[in-house]
Amino acid sequence: MCAPDHFEVDYVINPWMYGNRGKTDNRLAREQWDALRSALAVHAEIVLLKPQPGLPDMVFTANAGMVLGHLAVLSHFLAPERQGEEKHFRSWFEANGFKLPPWPEKVYFEGAGDALLDRGKETIWAGYGFRSKMPSPRLIEAIFSRPVMALQLVNPNFYHLDTCLCPLEGGYLMYYPAAFDEESQKRILDNVLPEKRIVVSDDDAKAFACNAVDIRKHIFMNGASAHLQGQLRAAGFSPLIVPLSEFMKAGGAAKCLTLKLVEP
Repeated sequence: MCAPDHFEVDYVINPWMYGNRGKTDNRLAREQWDALRSALAVHAEIVLLKPQPGLPDMVFTANAGMVLGHLAVLSHFLAPERQGEEKHFRSWFEANGFKLPPWPEKVYFEGAGDALLDRGKETIWAGYGFRSKMPSPRLIEAIFSRPVMALQLVNPNFYHLDTCLCPLEGGYLMYYPAAFDEESQKRILDNVLPEKRIVVSDDDAKAFACNAVDIRKHIFMNGASAHLQGQLRAAGFSPLIVPLSEFMKAGGAAKCLTLKLVEP
């Protein structure tokens, strides 16, 4: 995680940011971030990355890269406003012993925002369309030697895969179908058993319910309806609501604010 010392909405690079420039409450943002960190720290060790002035979105560490084992694929950001983060993420990965495979300069890829490990089989779900571009799914497949399910994002409000799809322990998949094109929706249906699919409503999707952190069946999320929470409990999970309204103004919630460094 990266503390929100310099967090604010200082530019507009996604629909959530419109109308929110200069409107974040720094005190509340810090309280919300601290609450998420404290909740996660009960179940996981938290490692902190030093925040950098002039890089307000660095708090969203999911976009640092994709990590699996000793390999970390560094993000290559589409938006110029975020490209300054890359050198800091690179330095951290290198200092902590991760191997960084080469990546084509002309291919945009935004890390664990657009590449998620399935929790039931050795598959990677990879989103593309708004930030990450083709052929990033194929490159991820080659680097990690795991089959990749490429999903095309079509709704700009869900510009990263982790805003609309969340793989859960035991092969469950929480997702928002309307964020994907028809072919991608079919790919999900063909690869996830009906009883393992947890489809979220429009309202839950807008609350970034899918932008959740799952740790040993505890699911940390910005918001979720009583119905969705009931579905999760029926599947054996414990939803924990951690409000993150200030970060929603920038288009991010719990998952965006974290990067898992160790996966089961």
